[in-house]
Amino acid sequence: MDAFFLPVGSGQRFAIFHPAQGGTARGLVAYVHPFAEEMNKSRRMAALQAKALAAHGYAVLQLDLLGCGDSSGDFGDASWQAWVDDVVLACQWLRRQGDAPLWLWGLRAGCLLAAQAAAQLDEPCNFLFWAPTPAGKPLLQQFLRLKAAGDLASGNAKAVMDGLRAQLAAGTPVDIAGYRLSATLASGLEQATLAAPAAAGRLEWLDLSTQADASLSPATAKPLQAWQAAGFAVRSQVVMGPAFWQTSEIEEAPALLTATLAALAPPALVGVPA
Repeated sequence: MDAFFLPVGSGQRFAIFHPAQGGTARGLVAYVHPFAEEMNKSRRMAALQAKALAAHGYAVLQLDLLGCGDSSGDFGDASWQAWVDDVVLACQWLRRQGDAPLWLWGLRAGCLLAAQAAAQLDEPCNFLFWAPTPAGKPLLQQFLRLKAAGDLASGNAKAVMDGLRAQLAAGTPVDIAGYRLSATLASGLEQATLAAPAAAGRLEWLDLSTQADASLSPATAKPLQAWQAAGFAVRSQVVMGPAFWQTSEIEEAPALLTATLAALAPPALVGVPA
């Protein structure tokens, strides 16, 4: 495992590279972390999965986006497009490490960023989605509600939400749960959708549930069908485990780690069309 700073413009992005073990890499995997505090909650699971993938022959790059983690800049400096550009940068760096198939591994909002970044790359990409959200608008709404949560009992929550949206519409950043959210980042997140890029590859869609007989939510049907229609070889499943990105304590989902390794197996081994 190599930790380093990747130069970008006048700043730098903190990165951790897990070289593939056992010789030539079977795949190059760029991890795209989720939004705000979900990133911190997910660090352990991301690290466990990256190590497991490297042990199974995949080269994995974890990158802290602009203003996140140990990368340069403040969270309030970030825009959605700057984050998309960071993902493109990560993929380009990975491509220089070998000729193996490229995978973009996203978690929650990271899936939205991965899909948009792939549209800017000059090659077909494969995707590993963990608990993807089909659109960014609900995520933004959920984040803004953190500010209004304290006013629920007084019945003033709607006024708080309206005030936050008015500030953002005027181009003024808002401070929520220790994060300064810029108007450009909020706008980009709100408009983001899980659209399939033009160059088709594979899509492995993994959701989590604490119920043994859970199935995918109805909201996933439309994006899955859209990606299939775009030519992607799509597989989806629900894995037992907690929503670790939002639990109060740091939690693990061992079944997700195992399911991910199985999902990324070569097409010949899993019956997925090449």
